[in-house]
Amino acid sequence: MNKRWKEKYFGTRDFYLYVLGIVIPMIIQNLITNFVSMLDNIMVGQVGTAQMSGVSIVNQFLFVFNLTVFGAVSGASIFGTQFFGKKDYKYQKYTFRFRLLLSALLVLVASAVLVLFGENLIRLFLSSDDSKDVIEMTLTYGMDYLRIMLIGLIPFSIGQAYASVVRECGETKIPMYGSLAALGVNLFFDYGLIFGRFGLPCMGVKGAAIATVIAKTIEALIVMIWAHTHPDRNPYIVGLFRGFYIPGSLTKSIIIKGCPLLVNEFMWSFGMSVIAQCYSVRGLEVVAARNIASTLSNLFNVVFVQLGHSIGIIIGLKLGAGLLEEAKDAAIKLMVFGEILTTGVAIVMVPFAYIFPNLYNTEESVKALATFFILVQAIAMPIWAYTNASYFILRSGGKTGITFLFDFLFSWAVMIPLAFVLTNYTTMDIHLLFSIVTFSEILKVFVGYFMVRSGIWINNIVEHEGA
Repeated sequence: MNKRWKEKYFGTRDFYLYVLGIVIPMIIQNLITNFVSMLDNIMVGQVGTAQMSGVSIVNQFLFVFNLTVFGAVSGASIFGTQFFGKKDYKYQKYTFRFRLLLSALLVLVASAVLVLFGENLIRLFLSSDDSKDVIEMTLTYGMDYLRIMLIGLIPFSIGQAYASVVRECGETKIPMYGSLAALGVNLFFDYGLIFGRFGLPCMGVKGAAIATVIAKTIEALIVMIWAHTHPDRNPYIVGLFRGFYIPGSLTKSIIIKGCPLLVNEFMWSFGMSVIAQCYSVRGLEVVAARNIASTLSNLFNVVFVQLGHSIGIIIGLKLGAGLLEEAKDAAIKLMVFGEILTTGVAIVMVPFAYIFPNLYNTEESVKALATFFILVQAIAMPIWAYTNASYFILRSGGKTGITFLFDFLFSWAVMIPLAFVLTNYTTMDIHLLFSIVTFSEILKVFVGYFMVRSGIWINNIVEHEGA
C-alpha cells in the first residue's frame, strides 16, 4: 500500500531531472526579471515615497497589459505545444503568426487607453485623505514614468511571443540568457540614470523607465536573433514572414480556445488592480507598503509560477502525443512536487519580511505594514501554488472555458466584492482586512482539486488539426 502511494504521488529520479531541466531555466529567467524590477523599485524607493507610489500605481496598469499579452500568446501556445509534440511544425508556425498579430493589436489598444486616460487612472489610486501636495507629486511622477514606459510595450509583447514559441520547443535556456543580458543593462542604466552616475544625467523616475525600456529591447532581440539563426532547432521559423496566412479552421479553433484565456488574464489582472485600488482608499501608506511587499513576494513567487508554466508544457506535450494516461500520472506528481517546493520557498521568505522593507527610504509605519503583508503572503504561497498548478493543468487540455470561470469568476465574485466592501464600508484594521482577502483563495483550492481529479482536462485538441 505504501509503495503504491509512493508510486502515485512521487516520480522517479529521471522524471524530476526532466522537470527540473525545463523549469530551472524558466525560474532563473524570471528571477532575473523580477530581481531587476526589485532593484528598480528599491532605487526609486531611495528617492522618496511619492516617487515610489507613482511608479507603483503605473506598474498596476502595466501588470494588466503584461498579463493580457500572456493570455494572448497562451491560447495559441496550447496549440503550438501540442503541434510540436505531434511534430507538425507548419501548423506550429501558424500559431506563432497568430501570436505576433494579436500582440501587435494589444499594443495599439493599450497605448491608446493609457495615452487618453492615464492621468485619470492614476487619480483612482490617490486617496483624498492624503495632502494635496503629496497627491500632485505622486501624479506627476506617475505620468513621467508612464509616458516613457509606453515605448516598452512594443519589445515586451514581441519578446513574449518569441519566448513562448521557443519555450514550447523545450528551449527554456534562451529566454534565460536574454534576461541575464537585460539584468546587466538594466542595472547599469538604472543606477546611472536614476542617480546621475557614470556620466549620465540624473533623471529619477524617468531614468528608471528609460533603463527598463532599453533592457526589455535587449532581452527581446536576443531571443529573436537566436530563433532566426537556428532554424534547425526552430523549424517553424522557416518562411515565417512569407505572408501572414493562417488557416481559417485553426484561427477559429485558437479564438474559441484562446479568447477565454485572453479575457481571463485581462480580467484577473484587472481585478488585482481593482483590489489594489480598494486598498488605496486607506491611504498612500498602504499603497507604498503593498508595493514593497509585492516586490519581494513576486521574486519568491517565481518558483511556483514557472513550475505552473512547465506543467503546461510537459502535460501539453504528452496530450499532443496521445499519451493521455501518462499526462494524468504526471499531473498528480507535479502538483505534489510543486507544493513541497513552494512550502520550502515560503519558509525561506519569512526572514526577509524583517529585512527587506528597511532597504526603502520611507516612514517606519510603512515598513512595519510591509513586513506584515510579506508574512501573510509567505503563508499564502502554498495555496497560490496549488491553484496555479490546477489552472495550468486544466489549460493544457484546452479547457479554457473552465479556466476562465476558475480564475475570473472567483476574482470578481469573491475577492473583489470582499475587498470593496471591507475597505469602503467598514473601519476594519488593514492587517485583518488584508489577511481575510488574501486567504479567501482557500475556496479556490477545493474547486481546483475536484476539477483536476475529474480528468475533464485530459484531451488531445490537435488530433484532427494540421497536415
